[in-house]
Amino acid sequence: QVPLVESGGGLVQPGGSLRLSCAASGSIFGFYLMGWYRQAPGKERELVANINSRATTIYADSVKGRFTISRDYAKNTVYLQMNSLKPEDTAVYYCNLKMGGRDSWGQGTQVTVSS
Repeated sequence: QVPLVESGGGLVQPGGSLRLSCAASGSIFGFYLMGWYRQAPGKERELVANINSRATTIYADSVKGRFTISRDYAKNTVYLQMNSLKPEDTAVYYCNLKMGGRDSWGQGTQVTVSS
């Protein structure tokens, strides 16, 4: 597994923005998927967005048009820009890397959207 370090969560008012970062401390090579999942209390973990080694992106319907995933090759880092946040976006957000048939997970970062 590749260690993943997340940052950027916090408390924000509805309509606000946050940017999450996920840095992979090991080497990333070949075909891979890197992205974000989230888990709200009492709910299953769900995919938010991911980006593959060919820069193809996938978004959950609930975040399309509001969230943008991007990556910095030199820093082995993926970002999730979250705009127009809603209370239902409140969850623990987990970074994920799928590479070589293995899953790596970050420790999770809390995002709370509340007035």
